[in-house]
Amino acid sequence: MVSAAAAAAAAIAAPAAAQQVSPPNPRPIVQDGPSGRYMLDGQWLLRVDHRDRGAGQHWERRRSMAGWSPVTIPNSWNANDLSPSGFIGAPAWYRRDFRLPSRPRGLDWMVRFDAVNYRATVWLNGTRIGRHAGGFIPFELPLRALRRGGVNRLVVRVDNRRLPTDFPPTTYTRTNEPRGGWWNYGGIVREVYLRRIDRVAFDRVIVRPSVPCPTCRVFVRLTTVVRNVSGRPRRVRVRANFGGLRVDLGRVTVRPGSRRTLTRRIPVFSPHLWTPATPFLYPVSFSATTGSGVAARYVVHTGLRSVRVRADGRLLLNGLPVNLRGVAVHDDIPGRGAALSEADRAALVRQIKETGSTLVRSHYPLSPAFEELADRAGLLIWSEVPVYRMNTGYLFASTRRAAVDLVRTNVLDNENHPSVAIWSIGNELKDTVPGRVKQYIRSAARVAKGLDPSRPVGMAIEGHPFAACAAGYGPLNVLGLNDYFGWYDGQVANAADLSPYLDRMRACHPTKALLVTEFGAEANRSGSPAEKGTFEFQEDFLKFHLDVFATKPWLSGAVYFPLREFAARPGWDGGNPIPSPPFHQKGVLTYAGSAKPAYFDLVAAYRATQQYPAPAP
Repeated sequence: MVSAAAAAAAAIAAPAAAQQVSPPNPRPIVQDGPSGRYMLDGQWLLRVDHRDRGAGQHWERRRSMAGWSPVTIPNSWNANDLSPSGFIGAPAWYRRDFRLPSRPRGLDWMVRFDAVNYRATVWLNGTRIGRHAGGFIPFELPLRALRRGGVNRLVVRVDNRRLPTDFPPTTYTRTNEPRGGWWNYGGIVREVYLRRIDRVAFDRVIVRPSVPCPTCRVFVRLTTVVRNVSGRPRRVRVRANFGGLRVDLGRVTVRPGSRRTLTRRIPVFSPHLWTPATPFLYPVSFSATTGSGVAARYVVHTGLRSVRVRADGRLLLNGLPVNLRGVAVHDDIPGRGAALSEADRAALVRQIKETGSTLVRSHYPLSPAFEELADRAGLLIWSEVPVYRMNTGYLFASTRRAAVDLVRTNVLDNENHPSVAIWSIGNELKDTVPGRVKQYIRSAARVAKGLDPSRPVGMAIEGHPFAACAAGYGPLNVLGLNDYFGWYDGQVANAADLSPYLDRMRACHPTKALLVTEFGAEANRSGSPAEKGTFEFQEDFLKFHLDVFATKPWLSGAVYFPLREFAARPGWDGGNPIPSPPFHQKGVLTYAGSAKPAYFDLVAAYRATQQYPAPAP
């Protein structure tokens, strides 16, 4: 069998329609981040290797793949294939030719992928430059073997066939049907950037506000980690501008390949606080100067706000207790799958705001572009990594380390967004909290708190009476309760058990903030309110649960799951006696975006709820 490198070489050399060599775009969608970024948008080429379904295939067979097709990025190659084989996935090849925007040999270049699902192998001009696994986590690779004056060819092999140890996992039923939490859209599903590095780089920039209360003095700590990428020692000076206030972080000498940290704490006078009603953002710019001038810049738009959990288990925003209402969202657009466009994300934010929501949850980190929109819109985010319903038997030490790495990357990537309120380390792990789950909770919480002690750490768990007082959640500040009382059979069949369950959770975890992170019922037809799957049942279900939540003044919020329908997996029924697989139909909006009757009940209830108290005059 020919190696993957040989396959890539053949892909590079394969005859194809001439690709347009459009220049990289100097106007990135994401505003915050380092200078020197260029979007690799324009035309890409795609071909899917449907024949490569496992080991033992020969490259001679793979050569019969369909020809290259022009596409734009983001792209889900199987967005229109909702068959079982489409869910299982296959390798796909992406190609983009480009010229460097700047040619001097003193510059280094990186390529950043905001998300590739799931395994990516990347070549530049026939040289493999790196690999990555993980569908919703950005990664960056150095561009070696560059042709500074000519055309460069970037080739990416994407393989979305997932394993039981992946995040999220895919396993199979006894009849060989794939199982998973949501449709396995393959491809380069978020934006791709080039990044120029000149002598010095910002490896990390932190803008961390402290807002103890609405009338307290506000401080902000500015921290930068600078790295010398050149071959000789550099004297580096770092300056910042915080909303017009100039700040000198100091000078350091940085050895080749080394890093130095510079930090300053500054007061903010007459501060404009960031809240869901007033999402005021301060522009913060950083510059690193060495030798003849500025070598690196970095921009952040920060909101002055703080999130913490009080000793009595109340979640506080700027020192005030909240009673948030929200919706869960999922990247799935008809015809495009997980490859949302800029317009799709803007429309999604509008839809969320129209419901009266102040909180958003997804089972994985949302795109950097979405999070910037949330910053500006005043939406708080429950930021979760896709450590989703993992079988404890597969939580080996290596799997746990990989899961903790997801938490680490999520914090480092998104720590400057005021919208991010809670670092969630997973969803619905084994509710008896066996040893391997305890070990993961300890390690993940320790990493999240070590990197960012300013935000609480949480996890979503299955809500049912017999798991209310399980031990092992000690390292967490927040527990998210997934509530399907009165929907699914078994331990949650009785809706009347919801209120006692919530009270018991409060008694067992009095110092932790409790939020309902899921509640919902499938609906795809009209009928009796007593019949599961009807619009009428969904309406009654939603009203009942919101009424129960309103009787718990200590509850910090509730999230309906989800706002909009999405493709789940082959054979999905979701507890609906008349399902429409593969669609998950608990949404109050249909897959096409139309409102169900329960949508209007949700909007009325959310808008009538005081979610963030107005500070005293």
